[in-house]
This record gives sequence, C-alpha cells and structure tokens, in this order.
Amino acid sequence: LIGLVNEVYSHLEQESDPAEIDACLEHIYAAIASHFALEERHMREAKYAEYEAHKDEHEDLLDQLRDMMDDFVDNPGPGKAALQEKLADWFGQHFATFDARLHDQLGDHH
Repeated sequence: LIGLVNEVYSHLEQESDPAEIDACLEHIYAAIASHFALEERHMREAKYAEYEAHKDEHEDLLDQLRDMMDDFVDNPGPGKAALQEKLADWFGQHFATFDARLHDQLGDHH
C-alpha cells in the first residue's frame, strides 16, 4: 500500500494527467478495500473484541478516500493539493492506532 501511495505522490509531483492519477487512486482504493476485507475476516475468525469499532473505522476511511478521489476528479487543482496534504496521513493514522492494537492481539495477519 505504501508503494501505491508513493506512486500517486510521484504522479502528483510530476503533474501527470488527472486521468492517470485517478487510475492510481482507483488502484489504491481497491487494494485498501481488499486489505480491509481480509483483515475483517481475520478479526471475525479470532472473535476480536474491537471488531465492530475497527470495521466502522474501515468504512469511514474508505468513505473519506472516495470523497478525496471525487474531489480530485471534480476539481483537479484543489483536489491535488488535498491529496498531497492528506493522503499519507489518511491511512497512516489508522495503521498506527487500530492496526497496532490488532497486531498486538492477533499478530501478523497478512
């Protein structure tokens, strides 16, 4: 996922075509949604106590990412600035909090 985010930043810095950036964002969205689904399966199987809160966080994050993507498509200039400012922090915070607790209890689930 970090590699995909770095790829988007590279396209943003190189002033790539907005359609190319949007395609990268779609790839990130699909990869993150897949990662979240796998993680949720592991949490259900382990009867993880924080499952509902963690799943809600996933849904919120995907909604936020979709909003950023839509903003970029609707208005690439300001959308680009928002992506550059927020994208890395967007899921970094989740991985540093919710996923850290999950890994503490369940170990590596990848």
